[in-house]
Formats: sequence, structure tokens, C-alpha cells
Amino acid sequence: MNQYKIETKCIQEGYKPSKGEPRVLPIYQSTTFKYDTSEQMGRLFDLEDSGYFYTRLQNPTNDAVASKIASLEGGVAAMLTSSGQAANFYAVFNICEAGSHMVCSSALYGGTFNLFGTTMKKLGIEATFVDPDAPLEELQKAIKPNTTCVFAETIANPALTVLDIEKFAELAHSNGVPLIIDNTFATPINCRPFEWGADIVTHSTTKYMDGHAACVGGCIVDSGNFDWEANHDKFKGLTEPDESYHGIIYTQKFGKLAYITKATSQLMRDLGSIQSPQNAFLLNIGLETLHLRVPRHCENALKVAKYLESNPKVAWVNYPGLEGSKYYEIAQKYMPNGTCGVISFGLKGDRATAEKFMDHLQLAAIVTHVADARTSVLHPASHTHRQMTEEQLVEAGVQPDLIRLSVGIENAEDIIDDLEQAMAHV
Repeated sequence: MNQYKIETKCIQEGYKPSKGEPRVLPIYQSTTFKYDTSEQMGRLFDLEDSGYFYTRLQNPTNDAVASKIASLEGGVAAMLTSSGQAANFYAVFNICEAGSHMVCSSALYGGTFNLFGTTMKKLGIEATFVDPDAPLEELQKAIKPNTTCVFAETIANPALTVLDIEKFAELAHSNGVPLIIDNTFATPINCRPFEWGADIVTHSTTKYMDGHAACVGGCIVDSGNFDWEANHDKFKGLTEPDESYHGIIYTQKFGKLAYITKATSQLMRDLGSIQSPQNAFLLNIGLETLHLRVPRHCENALKVAKYLESNPKVAWVNYPGLEGSKYYEIAQKYMPNGTCGVISFGLKGDRATAEKFMDHLQLAAIVTHVADARTSVLHPASHTHRQMTEEQLVEAGVQPDLIRLSVGIENAEDIIDDLEQAMAHV
């Protein structure tokens, strides 16, 4: 049979039971796995054989779900992590070290901005943040001789900046480094960054992939397309011997699987941010309906955005699906079937106005989370981005009055009615 369509992949990929095996992916809730001889286990530790011996490195439940996500994105391999933050850290740290430099879009989730700008700086990895809407020649000025990767989000959280993926891919590849894209908001249902030149994709699976606010998790997917050997000196961790594995050279031994193999056998071995098999099981259940939920999120969000756009108490609305959005055309290019279910908007008034509005919502809940089945709301400047200065907020595209509305899959009229009654109090 030819390659399955993505809707079928959501359900069928990753786990294929044989005769007499469970129809549903089992939870391998075990830390360890038994072998008959010492030599068998020794070969696993030497990366001479593939298999399972300790769940911190690999687990059958996790591997099945990672394989499904890799298939959805069109990659060669993937690795689950304990959170989206861990996925972004591992994705970069797998090829960066003290003395490395990275170029990042400034339109990032606040936690990622702090990870790259503050925490990784303490590890000796410097980040330069750039305006994602700047022309290529302007972005090129941020590149340094020690630049090791370029990082951006497909749809920025919560600024909703839509990335010109091809422009950023050209920036990265013309300088011999990979483009890493966080595809959390778009999901592979609406955008597959590898098809536009990205090399590595990350996800906070906590969001739409899980879809029910049930479990925190992350994932890294490698396209297998970046030629590490062609840029040997920039990526010595992949192209030169790893003394912790008897001198293995990942690119020579594992080919297109080099990047994920190193991330698993080295970073997960040493840092241990593994996703639990129980959470991977729940994530897989969410993935089975991803292709059904994402279109409903987008459909509802467009209806809500149009309502907000027409409301006299609303100062501005930002949603890439609106024809008046500055990102409408580029969203149509990369995501013609829809973007995401998240809207940002501001009310006429001050911060107190936004807080009063939010406090009177009944269906929509004030929660830190975003992108699940239930409608939720947040004021990033007061919550997720509160560690950022006013200047950093503006740089990240987060206005102080910005309200982030994550539109769920309830009836759209009920969501709008809830907004309408809360508006009556401001």
C-alpha cells in the first residue's frame, strides 16, 4: 500500500501489533528489561545492538509514540522528552557547547526566550535574538563564525507571528547550520516544516498533540536531511569520536540517525529528562484524534476572531486567519488549511480592564495552559512572560495589554456568548 495520508498516520503509525498482541499500545511500565547473557546487555551499552535495557534511555511505549510523531512530521527519527522545554534544550544542546552561538527569532514563548537568553548563557552558549520579519540581509548580520544553529517557532506563542520558513532555512543553510523549528502551535496537521527546508522540529506535546491538558511532554524530530559531515568542524560532537562510547563517531555509525542517536544515548543518558511511559500512552490517545481536533480549533478560532474584530470594546485582534492580519498571506502559503486555535487581542483600557474581563469569564478558564480541548485565557505580561522587561515584551511581540485566548472545541456560539457577557462588565 502507498504511503498513508496523515489522518491515517495519526491512528495507525508507531505501533503495529502482531498475532495475539494487544490492539492498543501497551504501557511498558518498567524501569529495566531482562537479557539472558552479560554479552547481550554489554552490546546494548556499546551501541552495537538496538534494544531496551533502561527506560531513561529507551522504552517501547515511548518509542512507538516517537515513531508516530516522526511519521507525522516526515522525519527519520524522534525522541520524546519530559516537556517541551526539555525538547528545545536538548535539540540545541545536542549540537552546541560552551563557546557556541545561536540565532533565534525574538518572537518566542517566554520560557524558551529565558532558556536561550539566560540559562544557556550560563553554559557558555550565546543567543542573538532577531526580528523574524526582518529581511534576509538584515538577519545575516546576526550570524557569527561560531554560530551553530538557527531557531524559531512556526507560529509564535503568544505573539502569533508566522515564520517565513524558507527565508530562515536559507539563512541557516547558507551559513552551514541547521534550522530548528518549534512546530507546537501549527502541529504537523497544518504545517510540516521539513517540506519548507527546516532540519529539526520540536514540539511541546503538552499542547495540541495531547489535547486534553492531561500530561506534560515534548518531542524532537530529525528530518535526516542536514549534512553534518559537510560542516564537520562545527559539529564535532557528531563527526568526531565520542570517548564515552569507545570512540564511536555518530555520523559514520548511524548515518541519518546520528542526531537522534546522540541525543538519546548521550544527553538523555546524562540529563535524564525522559517522558514517562504512562504519559506517552496518554499522548498517543491524543494523537489519534489530532486530525479531527485541529480543524475544529481553527474553525472556532476564526469565528471568535471575527466576533472580537467587530466588538467596539476591543482595541485590536491578532489572528493569522483574519484577512486583515499582516501574516495572512504568509499563513496561506505555509498553512492553507488553518493556523491554530490561539488568538491574541487587547481591550480598550488598561491592564485592570483586561483583568476585570478575564475574572468575569465563565466558560473560559484562567489557566497557564494553552491549546487543549477547553477554551482558556491568559494575560502573558502578568503570567507566562512576567519575568521579561517591557522592552523584551515588545521585542517578543507581546504587548502589555495582550490577552491570549486559546479557543477550544466547544460550540463556537457558547464561547462567543461567554466573551460577550464578560465584555458587559468592562
